[in-house]
Amino acid sequence: MEQPYVKQTIENGIGTIEFFHPAHNSLPGNILAELAETITKAGTNDAIKVIILKSGGDRTFCAGASFNELININDAETGRVFFSGFANVINAIRKCPKFIIGRVQGKTVGGGVGLASATDYCMATKFASIKLSELNVGIGPFVVGPAVERKLGLSGMSQIAIDANTFYSADWAKEKGLFTQVFESTEALDEALKTFAENLSKYNPEAMKEMKAMFWKGTEDWDSLLAERAQISGRLVLSEFTKETLKRFKK
Repeated sequence: MEQPYVKQTIENGIGTIEFFHPAHNSLPGNILAELAETITKAGTNDAIKVIILKSGGDRTFCAGASFNELININDAETGRVFFSGFANVINAIRKCPKFIIGRVQGKTVGGGVGLASATDYCMATKFASIKLSELNVGIGPFVVGPAVERKLGLSGMSQIAIDANTFYSADWAKEKGLFTQVFESTEALDEALKTFAENLSKYNPEAMKEMKAMFWKGTEDWDSLLAERAQISGRLVLSEFTKETLKRFKK
C-alpha cells in the first residue's frame, strides 16, 4: 500500500503541489498540516509564478477528513484541533499571494469540496461530483462553509449541505461557479491545465498578486471565523447522536 504524502515539483514557473492518502485521499491532521505549510512556502518562492493543487490517484480528489481520526475524538480541544486542519489549508490558500489552480479529477466530499472551493480557478473532469456529507454524521460543513458559499452562493451551498446524501454532478458544480471547465477525461483535463498554467505563468506576478488580493477582499476575518467554526464542529462531534452515528458507520 502506498504511503500518504505531500510533494511539490517546480517546472517553468509552475509549482505543482500534490497530496495523497490511500484511503480515497481522506486527509489526517499531519497531512493537512504539511499541505498548509507547503502552500505557504510556495507563496514565498520566487521560482513559482502559479500553483497547481492536485491529488494523487485517478478516482477521488479528496474524501474529506480522516474518518479514523474523527471517530477517536473524545474531548472538545482534540475536536477543535482536528477540524482546524482544513481551516488551516483554506487560509493558506486564501493568503497565498499566487493564483492556485485546482485540478479535480474525481469525486470530492466534505473538506475536499472546501479545498476545491478555496482555489482561485478550478478545472475538473465529468467524474468530479461533489457532496457535503457532514450533516450525515451529526455535524455540519461549518469550517468549509465560507469557502463553499463564496463559490456556490448561499443557495447552492445550503442545497448540498442540507441534502447530505446526494452527490451533485460536475456539470451542476460548473453551473454554480465552482468549476470553470469540465472535461471528458483526466487526459483532456491535464492537457488543458498545462496550457492554462503555462500561459498564466507568463503574466506579471505583481498584477496577479494584486488581483488575488482583490478577489479575496472581505475575507480578512477568516482566521478567526474558521477557528470559531472548528470549535462548533469540535463540540458537535462529542454529541451522543454523532458518536452513535459514527459507530454505525464504522460497523
